[in-house]
Amino acid sequence: MDLRLTHLHRFVYSHFFFGGVRQAVGMLAPVLLLGGLFNQYAVGLAATFGALCVAIIDQPGPHWHRRNEMLGGSLLGTATVALTGIASSHPVAIWLAVIAQCFAFSMFSVFGRKGSQIGFACLLLMTLTMHAPLTMNEAAVHAAATLGGGLFYLLFSTLVSRLSNLREEQQALSLALFATAEYVAARAAFYDVDNDLEDCYRTMIRRQSAMTEKHQAARDMVLRVLPRGAGPGDRRRIMLWNLFVDMIALLDTLIATHTDYATLRRALREADVLLFARDALRKMSLELEHVALAVSRNRRAEHRTSVKAELRAIEYELEQLRQQGWPERDPEVYALLVQVQRRLRNAARVVDRLYEHTRAAADALPQGRLRLDKSLSRFLSRQEFRLGMITSNLRLDSPHCRFALRVTLAASIAMTLTAFVPTLQPHGYWIVLTILIIMKPGFALTRQRNGWRLLGTLLGCALAVGAFELTDEPGALFAIMVAACIMGNSLLLVNYMASSIFNTLFVLLAFHFISPGTLAVVGERAIDTIVGCAIALACSYVLPWWEYRYMAPLARAALSANRQYLRAGLRYAAVMQARHAASEPGVSAAPAQAGPGDFAAQAPADVQSADFAFQLARKNVHVAFGNMAEAFYRMMNEPRSRQRHVPEVNNLLIQNHILASQIAATVPLLADLPATPPGIGKTLEQVQALLDEEALPGTLEPVAIETDGDLAALAYPVRQMAKAAQLIRNELGTLEAADGPVPPPRAKAA
Repeated sequence: MDLRLTHLHRFVYSHFFFGGVRQAVGMLAPVLLLGGLFNQYAVGLAATFGALCVAIIDQPGPHWHRRNEMLGGSLLGTATVALTGIASSHPVAIWLAVIAQCFAFSMFSVFGRKGSQIGFACLLLMTLTMHAPLTMNEAAVHAAATLGGGLFYLLFSTLVSRLSNLREEQQALSLALFATAEYVAARAAFYDVDNDLEDCYRTMIRRQSAMTEKHQAARDMVLRVLPRGAGPGDRRRIMLWNLFVDMIALLDTLIATHTDYATLRRALREADVLLFARDALRKMSLELEHVALAVSRNRRAEHRTSVKAELRAIEYELEQLRQQGWPERDPEVYALLVQVQRRLRNAARVVDRLYEHTRAAADALPQGRLRLDKSLSRFLSRQEFRLGMITSNLRLDSPHCRFALRVTLAASIAMTLTAFVPTLQPHGYWIVLTILIIMKPGFALTRQRNGWRLLGTLLGCALAVGAFELTDEPGALFAIMVAACIMGNSLLLVNYMASSIFNTLFVLLAFHFISPGTLAVVGERAIDTIVGCAIALACSYVLPWWEYRYMAPLARAALSANRQYLRAGLRYAAVMQARHAASEPGVSAAPAQAGPGDFAAQAPADVQSADFAFQLARKNVHVAFGNMAEAFYRMMNEPRSRQRHVPEVNNLLIQNHILASQIAATVPLLADLPATPPGIGKTLEQVQALLDEEALPGTLEPVAIETDGDLAALAYPVRQMAKAAQLIRNELGTLEAADGPVPPPRAKAA
């Protein structure tokens, strides 16, 4: 019960539900105001359609970007309504207008997720406008009302966002903390000897990919509005900044604990030390969920569990292993366990700090040295909208052009079918709308959405019939309609099928108010959805662009990101070693590892610069890894005959993760040394050579790595790094030799 309540609270206090309420109020207000006050329901409905267009674009993100995107969408939507309205009374003209707009707005996928949202919003307005022929005057009024509704929603959303600015930042950070908690739980599974390692890797890779996206969303919100003065609002921003910094620090600590779990299981299968590590991570995951929920609810988090018992038990187990001679028998494994224990203790301290930050104390200060210069902008997402991005993709070997052609073909089939089948003609626009909702650039997502949309529509029709049978009271039906509108918008990014159910219920109830007393519209929507799903599924096989074509370039991008990460890390270690050599005895240098902005107050400029470059490279590694992981799992949802090199790509994902983890573990250890030992330095040079894109494939030369004393803790990650680099080079060579040159992949903004 507690788990279910936690998930309910997580949804209710999330920006999904908050955004759903905002969108529903902003969408319905025009028709309620114009219809209720001036009895202009037709104009009000057109204004609501304009508000709906902008509401689709109004997704969580930086406020300045959202305003520009909503304004652009409102203007494009108005032009769409004007063009469609003018052509609606001419059969050939409307056919050509629909086909042309389907191709043009589908090409907006070149702009990424935001571009796709703007394109879909305009296509939605097109389908809602073509449902009935309009005269020239009616088309002009319809376009003006659409523009008014869009601008109204833009002003409404901007006002709400300004009033709840901190609230939106808290919700974005809360979502990132929840994703971090799920990732920590996935890491805990590795220490359970009963879990299959391949399954553990698959779960962890999925969750790390999702976490990277949530972290970037939080980064875009928190780093754009930094604390500058004093007061309650600034105190909350200091809290958010500190939470963000320590969330990244926790992630760094956990990634650096990655090890050869198969070796640990073989060597320590009968020991309890692995179980204690598993339980400690599970408890930390639960504590992170409590912190995330408290942040979303704007409350102080209270401790519910503690990992002190597990940490003491691990210390006891290490002492037992020491007495059994493990430091002499297998020094690397013993040193590794000591490092795991230390990092778990550090992680526990970070979690305690996260609890403390939720107090938002009046005397709280930003973590480390807060940099308020333009350099932080390099950590933020960038979105470009250039016409050249479309024109350069107008070729058959472009996946975006192929997607636009598929959508255009499906829409032309639907338009032709409704023209020759009188039964479908009055509501053929719904078939086109179904196609536009379902079809996506990737085959797997199109097929998945096809089933979800069909089932969601049928269930929504059933709920509508149930609502009509239950009551005919207008007030009750209107309340159900508003609730359905809120839930449909709230669940769009959470559960697509549930969103389809509520959106169908909302539309059917809206049609009931426009034309009351008939259930025929319910059956019509069900039939239209079935026809639209069939057309979309059939056309998804036309000019498909299978995900395996992206694997080689995405793998190269991940390799390049890891190479830059290693180089930036070694530069940082060299700077720190130089500082150690230059400092007098008793003078401590800057901390060896830090999160973005977490610099020592008196750190010299060279340390700050090297540390900043290292953090930026680490962020780029996570983005590149997430892009590759998402493409791989999309490929796994495609037909088996179109899944190429699955073992190689799966191993590339694992080895890239291992490589990044061992870089994170190696750099702070190197930074604490007065100089890099010769054997370790030689191995790192060979690793860099293997990761160089211009280098010829080769193998590592055997090098004696120093393992004396504390160097045993450094020898292990260096060896794992070298092994991962060699495997990546081998697998990537196989992938490139089989597929040859391919176009650049789709990728998220870095």
